Amino acid sequence: MHVSATRVLFPQPRIVIALKISRILSFFTAISLTFWLDGCTNLSYYAQAIDGQMEILRRAQPISMIVADPSADKTLKRALSKVVLLREFATHDLKLPDNKSYTSYADLKRPYVIWNVYVTPEFSTELKKWCFVVAGCVDYRGFFSKEEAENFAKELKSEGYDVHVGGIRAYSTLGWFDDPVLNTFIGYSEIELARLIFHELAHQVVYVQDDSVFNESFATMVEQEGISRWLENNGTVEQQGAFDAKQNRKAVFTKLISNYRKRLKELFSSRVNDSEKRASKRHIFSELREEFSQIKAANAEFGSYDQWFARQLNNALLATISTYTQLVSVFRTLLVQQGGDMERFYDTVKGISKLTKNERNSALRVSSDQRRDVAKKRIQVEPI
Repeated sequence: MHVSATRVLFPQPRIVIALKISRILSFFTAISLTFWLDGCTNLSYYAQAIDGQMEILRRAQPISMIVADPSADKTLKRALSKVVLLREFATHDLKLPDNKSYTSYADLKRPYVIWNVYVTPEFSTELKKWCFVVAGCVDYRGFFSKEEAENFAKELKSEGYDVHVGGIRAYSTLGWFDDPVLNTFIGYSEIELARLIFHELAHQVVYVQDDSVFNESFATMVEQEGISRWLENNGTVEQQGAFDAKQNRKAVFTKLISNYRKRLKELFSSRVNDSEKRASKRHIFSELREEFSQIKAANAEFGSYDQWFARQLNNALLATISTYTQLVSVFRTLLVQQGGDMERFYDTVKGISKLTKNERNSALRVSSDQRRDVAKKRIQVEPI
């Protein structure tokens, strides 16, 4: 059923307050359980996480109020008006959750919403994991204060770890709260805004604890399908071309980093002594910079990655370029099998998500095998 923008943007105040109180109580219950399981050692960490999330909620204002305010910044109003259209499209065309996420706006007065600390041992390409009741185990530790993130990183560096601190412009509370649009990403292009909104809302549809490959592949597929449908209905040829070119550059960059992570992994598993490993590690990073320079010389558009290469290269930084999207083609096959019907597709994925990890992998392998069988048959019947 079509839901008007009025219903999305003008909720009943008492209902909203009741829902927020309910969600906050549920969230605090989960946090309290975490305290009980984890003891008091991380009490200050969870406290800053709660304070940071509450600050976001306090600053959030309905987009409708800002757009209707004649004194509001015109550039901001135009961007938020585009968000309204994207949010409606997400609900009506992609069948993503019809809730209040991305119907409010918060200016946090800072460039990033959180700062993530990524950590690997000196001779490992695998990120250290931290486990939480709400989100499960993740490959980072997030702070709402840059100073706290850097202090935590400094402690780990002193213990010999490779550490990277990265500013994050957006994140999802997985439906615990109504995620607002933030000043940290409102300046994105139309397509980047669409990508972010579709991706994060997809996490609210399905999220499996401790299975980043499943979660990110699913959300990425929904994001890509959403952008394709949005451009088909609202975009231009130039926008489609720019999006495709950016996706191709991203694939080249991800492949480049993946290749060098493999080289590092081989080095770290070798029997050479630590001094030789350190020297070879520096040499590998030097070769990575050189190969990137050659790629950029052939295509100046890769200059968009200059800021990434301006950082100190280490194991942790390379590990942030995830390869968690290897199941995207499998999820696309599931969507095709459901005739492109997003609701039926979501129901299928939800069913798979309830299986054990081994069962999920088996179910996805069956789907992947079916896709290859169809491709082979198509090749066989095509005339030469």
